[in-house]
Amino acid sequence: MIFKKNLKSPWLIMTLLLLLILSFTGCTSTPTEEASEQIENSSIILATTTSTQDSGLLDELLPIFKEDTGIEAKVVAVGTGKALQMGVDGEADVLLVHAKASEEELVANGDGLERFNVMYNDFVVIGPESDPAAVSEKAPNNVVDAFKVICETQSTFVSRGDDSGTHKKELSVWKASDITPEGDWYISAGKGMGDVIQMANEMMGYTLSDRATYLAMSNSIEIIPLVEGDERLFNQYGVIAVNPEKNEMINAEGAQAFIDWILSEKAQELIGGFGIDQYGQPLFVPNAQ
Repeated sequence: MIFKKNLKSPWLIMTLLLLLILSFTGCTSTPTEEASEQIENSSIILATTTSTQDSGLLDELLPIFKEDTGIEAKVVAVGTGKALQMGVDGEADVLLVHAKASEEELVANGDGLERFNVMYNDFVVIGPESDPAAVSEKAPNNVVDAFKVICETQSTFVSRGDDSGTHKKELSVWKASDITPEGDWYISAGKGMGDVIQMANEMMGYTLSDRATYLAMSNSIEIIPLVEGDERLFNQYGVIAVNPEKNEMINAEGAQAFIDWILSEKAQELIGGFGIDQYGQPLFVPNAQ
């Protein structure tokens, strides 16, 4: 009996030691757990357009982004011009905007790191179904001619007037029309897309809108698309990380995580499916490369 007890004692000691080690391990965070905790406590400032906000896209995407990465995206939805300026001033970590030439200029100036395509849709000229300027008859697929008709008939036109991507597109069309819009018929609102659509609807006037915001509001307004399909109405969105050399507060790691996520196959599929159930068509078409 003594011989058998001595034979088992080393195994007993080893078992006790193993249990003791495991108990300490259970009370100590692993490197993976620590990294996860740091991510969960981090956040980024996303400067983006009112169209991504008003369309409901961000409400769809950002909770999933946080679930996948642990990073909270704090949204500042403004016109693209203001969003780009936030990048220049180092007041945001990442930008999701839609004025490609201005975005490329931001990167060329060293204010942003690199620009990536994310998705696109198109712009439409919307107005009252009665169409007092008859743009749907005279220029259904030609936005330049449509703008000329609106000006010639002095029909009410509500402009964003806020240096947004939509406003930049509108100004480029007026320039192509050789027209400087001015007069009582031309109203510069200085507001976001949703507000401008509401104003145009109340005034039974015309405006230029991205299709996504129009569709998101279509059940509550009377104005409808009258001019569409012109290749000049193409609307590309891009994502850019702000140069972290701007200041030490910029979350470069979080910005890159957002870019990697929104360009991922999962996020691109979410973007491509957004709106189909409700509107019968996607509000945005993913095209990350």
